Amino acid sequence: MAWLGLATVIVVALGFSYTNGFHDSANAIATSVSTRALTPRIALIMAAVMNLLGSYIGLRLGGGVASTITKGIIKTPTGTDGLVIVFSLLVGAVVWNLVTWWLGLPSSSSHALIGGMIGAGLAAGITVEWHGVWEKVILPMFTSPVVGFVLAYFLMVGLLWAFRRAHPGRVSRGFRMAQTLSAAAMALGHGIQDAQKTIGVIMMALIAGGHATSKSGVPNWVLFSSAAAISLGTYSGGWRIMRTLGRKVIELDPPRGFAAETVAAGVLYFTAFVWKAPVSTTQIITGSIMGVGATKRRSAVRWGVARNIGFAWVFTLPCAGACAAAVWWIANAIFG
Repeated sequence: MAWLGLATVIVVALGFSYTNGFHDSANAIATSVSTRALTPRIALIMAAVMNLLGSYIGLRLGGGVASTITKGIIKTPTGTDGLVIVFSLLVGAVVWNLVTWWLGLPSSSSHALIGGMIGAGLAAGITVEWHGVWEKVILPMFTSPVVGFVLAYFLMVGLLWAFRRAHPGRVSRGFRMAQTLSAAAMALGHGIQDAQKTIGVIMMALIAGGHATSKSGVPNWVLFSSAAAISLGTYSGGWRIMRTLGRKVIELDPPRGFAAETVAAGVLYFTAFVWKAPVSTTQIITGSIMGVGATKRRSAVRWGVARNIGFAWVFTLPCAGACAAAVWWIANAIFG
């Protein structure tokens, strides 16, 4: 029966990766679609392919995010207890993803997963690495969208100055084409970051099931199944969230869409390869969109929508954690 429990956890992990794909697909393509740089179908296909490529690149060039997820937040015990913890944290993250997707709020799948880890860990009475949570989760959660806002603001100011005498129509057409590259870079960064999180959780399950150790390499089937799940979810689309990011925060034009995507992609690469922190692609692109919007005028950003998004960010960790803890109590009562 141990193999059945392990298989169930792996299926749920891939289900989380799928929800991550359709929940966060808007991160990579909302700006390009809203500015009509890409059609929705072409944008989704491109994002799915780049997510697949980013999954492979992220793991082969260090896999720091996967390592943080596997070892940096909680240390799960082996056997059934460990599998129940991993199952609970995944269900908690999936539930919160579905709730925020239904409400059209671009919350963080990454923080839903980490909140589930903390909630299931506390419910099970195992040690939570609070130093790792602060350094790799809380600190990036607050700093990355601020960095995205500031960098996007100044990049947009530089673009406005550089093209101040150019014909607006030609500038828009040029940046609409350039957005194909910036959207692809954003989707690649999403794959580098988010697929590694599912890989890390599956490795936790394999360690709990006795099929791997903390020093084991990632099997190819784990890499490709995680990448395929997130890519399939991306292709399924996340239209509710796409409308929020692409239209409700600010009405974007091609230069501002390009600036927001370029900055967000750069921040994703830095945090994945240098900081090795599982940051939120949602928070980074949202902060960048607000930054480029602020170059128009303060009222151009719909701050009421931004406030609702901020509430979703703040409540993701505790709410996903509470969901995971509830699932653990139920599962432990059944299988304990």
